[in-house]
Amino acid sequence: MKIAILKLSGKAINDFVSNAEWLNVIAGIRESYDGLLIVHGAGNQISEWSNSLGFEVSFINGQRVTDESVVGVAAAVQSGLINSKLIAHLCSKGMNAVGLTGIDNNLFIADYLDERLGYVGVPKQNLNLTWLKDLMKASIIPVFSSICRDAKGNLMNVNADVFTNTLASSLQAETVFFISDVSGVMLDGKTLRQIDEKAIQKGIRNKQITGGMIPKLQSCVSLLNSGVQKIWIGNDLSNSFPYNLHHKHEGTWIVTAD
Repeated sequence: MKIAILKLSGKAINDFVSNAEWLNVIAGIRESYDGLLIVHGAGNQISEWSNSLGFEVSFINGQRVTDESVVGVAAAVQSGLINSKLIAHLCSKGMNAVGLTGIDNNLFIADYLDERLGYVGVPKQNLNLTWLKDLMKASIIPVFSSICRDAKGNLMNVNADVFTNTLASSLQAETVFFISDVSGVMLDGKTLRQIDEKAIQKGIRNKQITGGMIPKLQSCVSLLNSGVQKIWIGNDLSNSFPYNLHHKHEGTWIVTAD
């Protein structure tokens, strides 16, 4: 089954629901693939809600420090407000979509990433994914927030890029599109047409690649190593059909090193 995953950053969500061009992009992807899944973040919104409630907002290497209070905010905002907003938008445009988390149907169990981060995890596949493929075969778009659980049932905050990595690897997806508020990966002040693992690691070491872009690009490298064939980062897919490196396009393709 030829599967594509569209990962929306929290900063890209407003454009996704307000810019009609995204409907054409989704139509183009669905014509080219047997199944489409959407994964979304909610980083800015979680920070805004945390601040308004008086909870500390801090990050380590692009990962949110998440205590018991913050994980509740993350679940409420991401799995509640943002996921519902996306489902409402897609369904209002005549598409069949269903909102899911990494908890649903025992999809994933998350292992703790770093004790300094608190309830932050890396998801591991728990059961087979036949049910998820069946949804896509029925022309339903699964829309995932990246909230998961640990083995004891505690809520876990999972970086949406890391979640996308596990989901793509588990499904053996062909293509992953990371939609952000940036035009692509930038080094030396320029947006690159493509970048490989060696250049990514160098960019992280010399601090040209920082913040949330670190786990995003590390996930991309892991995806390449797991067999995902095409990975793209940018903010505009409208001119990128047929979605390959050789077509004139916006954004940056993540490629294997020569």
